[in-house]
Order: sequence, then structure tokens, then C-alpha cells
Amino acid sequence: MIRAAIAITAVLVISPTQANVVKLSNSGICHDTSSSSYNRTKNFTPFNSLEACLDSGGRLPKNYSGHQAKKSNSNEYSRSQFGHGWADINGDCQNARAEALISQSVAPVRFKTDKECLVVSGRWTSPFTGNTIYSASEIDIDHVVPLKWAWDHGADGWTEDKRKAIANDPANLIAVEASLNRQKGAKGIDEWLPPKNECQYILRFLRVKKTYGLQLNQSEAQSYQAIKTQYCG
Repeated sequence: MIRAAIAITAVLVISPTQANVVKLSNSGICHDTSSSSYNRTKNFTPFNSLEACLDSGGRLPKNYSGHQAKKSNSNEYSRSQFGHGWADINGDCQNARAEALISQSVAPVRFKTDKECLVVSGRWTSPFTGNTIYSASEIDIDHVVPLKWAWDHGADGWTEDKRKAIANDPANLIAVEASLNRQKGAKGIDEWLPPKNECQYILRFLRVKKTYGLQLNQSEAQSYQAIKTQYCG
């Protein structure tokens, strides 16, 4: 009831300049303006981008025309270049988001149904702040190395399978406050660091970057080394 009330309020306060907001419906589907159900979706959680909606746990509508349009331009970044949202690698109905929530919770998680596919609560300690979070709806699964950053540093030339791998790799996924994940966006460590545990974050970013062979230009390499030295010694 509370979430529905928030969603209704969100609809009422949207201004004309926010007309292109992405809507996460109560059924967990992300609708942007290319979705045939966009105007009919009245109760929703708003997002500034389709990527943010998908990363929160949403999924694309069936036969999504916007995805097909983006896919046709292979030189342009889109979240769909890294798979249609979170992948269920082992086919057990728990996608990469759910598995990250389960593995990172310090208490048993609670599921929405007996099928144990969708996590609704647990106890997570955010590595960004040290805060404790109990509701899965307040969590985003952060890509330590953001997907757009990866695209701009070599992933544009990868196979589809390799892009899906980094998007769903547990080593690249951490459960954090949704607000901070969205504040971070697609920034590298030279543009954004978490309020706490900076060294751990930097080292994890660099490990993932190395694992997947992502490349820095000379200026970035110098900057990243200086940041690592500053925070990690």
C-alpha cells in the first residue's frame, strides 16, 4: 500500500519537463515512451533512464520495439547491448540481481512467493556507507565497473556473451542504496567514489577492469594510479 501511494504521488507531481520518465509498473515492467503500455501505466515508480529501471530489478516488456531500435545501432551504447536486464544464468528463476541480494544479505532473505524468485527483504550492510538496509526495494545492484564505462573502454568491440558476462558477474555486483547508485551513474573512479570504503571500492573496480581487459588512455592511467596511491597507499 505504501509503495502504491508513493507511486501515485509520483504520477501527480511529474511536470511537463519530465514527460519522458521511465515507469516501473507494479508488475515489475519498465515502460519508456516507446512502450505501448506507457500511457496506460498510472501507478508506477519513476526512473530517469531505462538502464536505472532495469538495474533496479525491472524487465523489458515483451516485443519491446525500443530495444530493437537500439540494437540495430551497434555503435551506440544501450543497456540492452549487455543483455535484456538481469540474466538467470542457471535457470533457477533467480536472476543475477536476486542472487546478489541472497549472497550479500547477512540474514536469511524473504521471498515474494514460495517459488523463491523475487527477494523482498533481508539485511544488507552497504559497502558505500555502512548503513543497514532491510527492504530490497531500497537497493540497487551496483555495477562496480559501470556498463557504459565498460562500453567506452573497449566493451563496444566485445561479443554479446562477454558483455552479458560482465553485466551479471558477481564480482562486479554489490548491493547498495539506490540513491547512491544513481548518483554514481556511469562514472569511473576518477569522477566518483563512495563516501566510505574507498580503497576497497577502488581495488575491486581495478580487478574487474583487469579481468575483462578494459583499457585506459594514458591520462586516465596516470589519474587512476594516483587515486589508488592516495586512498590505498
